[in-house]
Amino acid sequence: MDRTISTDLEENRRYLQEKLRTDKNFDIISRTTMVADRQACYYFIDGFVKDDIMEKLLEFFYSVTPEDLPDDSTQLSRDAMPYVEVELLEEREEIVTSILSGVMCFFIDGYSKCFAIDCRTYPMRSVEEPDKDKVLRGPRDGFVETIVFNTALIRRRIRSPKLSMEMVNIGKTSHTDVVLCYMEDRIDREFLETVKTRLQEIRTDALTMNQESLAECLYPRKWYNPFPKFKYTERPDTAAAEVLDGKIVLLTDNSPAVMILPVSVFDIMEEADDFYFPPVTGTYLRLTRMMIAVLTLLLTPTWLLFLQNPQWIPERFSFIAVRDAVNVPVFVQLLILEFAIDGLKLAAINTPGMLTTPLSVIAGLVVGEFAVQSGWFNSESMLYMAFVAIANYTQASYELGYALKFMRILLLILTAAFQLYGYVIGLVVVFLMMLMNKTVSGKSYLYPLIPFDGKQLARRIFRSRIRFDYE
Repeated sequence: MDRTISTDLEENRRYLQEKLRTDKNFDIISRTTMVADRQACYYFIDGFVKDDIMEKLLEFFYSVTPEDLPDDSTQLSRDAMPYVEVELLEEREEIVTSILSGVMCFFIDGYSKCFAIDCRTYPMRSVEEPDKDKVLRGPRDGFVETIVFNTALIRRRIRSPKLSMEMVNIGKTSHTDVVLCYMEDRIDREFLETVKTRLQEIRTDALTMNQESLAECLYPRKWYNPFPKFKYTERPDTAAAEVLDGKIVLLTDNSPAVMILPVSVFDIMEEADDFYFPPVTGTYLRLTRMMIAVLTLLLTPTWLLFLQNPQWIPERFSFIAVRDAVNVPVFVQLLILEFAIDGLKLAAINTPGMLTTPLSVIAGLVVGEFAVQSGWFNSESMLYMAFVAIANYTQASYELGYALKFMRILLLILTAAFQLYGYVIGLVVVFLMMLMNKTVSGKSYLYPLIPFDGKQLARRIFRSRIRFDYE
């Protein structure tokens, strides 16, 4: 079967009728008309096309006379078409994909190419600040589900001809648009070519889960290591800053979050607020976040180790010992609370907004005071797990927060089974998991700590002043 369209309009209509099933799909609109003395037809998806632009385009085609109609479709598109985004297509599959993407395709009898007029618009929400990536100071805009608007938000911040936006199409069925955003003069060219090759080699039916599907296709190995290899953000200012820092930003259509790569654990722990405050304040916020991350990992396993060996507890810290009767082993209490907290999170996500406050009060009373009084939990266990649950939200990255949670549970299990030896083995396992983890570019996940780079490490820990180049 011929892959290109025919100059015979009826043959093209029969093919599209069979391929698009316009007789069954009510939202795929097909209309016939006349352009000068030739028959023409156009196809588009209802709801994707701007009505006012459609009216102006049809007015133009109705006004064309036989003398004004050239024999070459390229000449008509270049010299007479009153619209900017017009592309000539001749591949049948490409035309079908364009129509299903929302582009209006216009066919004129006798022309071997169709006019793909990109006058589409998508239903979208406003570019409001994302709930997860809020800042105390800074812009209040955020990415949306439409990829064109997202690229525009980055272009607004980086007005440089060196900024590149390359689009690829992934998924045999979904044909999802993915954009590679990077700076030509700052990107690692070898890594860029590696990413492009991996994207071209993806063989999948659809990116059903957007970024997560794309991430698993890009980096399919070592699924058992929970530490994230990508950084996600819904903030255009963060994405622009990472692009200027030489990173690649991947934007996926239908998703408000973008992927940043390659990243180390220090990159993932950075937040926009670190840079919207003076250096002293930004350094304090960064150090606080790092220390709390370590505490969320070590607090409950260390406390359990001291309870197993009360003779190690200094006299001044004797208050950390459990005073009340222990009906359920402390190790079991901590594990139950780990899963109970996630259960409450899932319940909060699915709770209607009007019921969030009353149900939160009820959950706080039942899980808090009554749980202790019933004898299932001791107040000390509730206190330390409450700190861990709240402290997890100091991390903007959900993936890093759950990686620390999984490592904490592993530490708890090993400490409960083998006491000090298990605690040490658990710390070694956590360190090895991070050490053996690699970024997408194949470099160390712990850089600049390992391999050691003092200047870069100081830059990651301490917020320095911005250097100005006056040349």
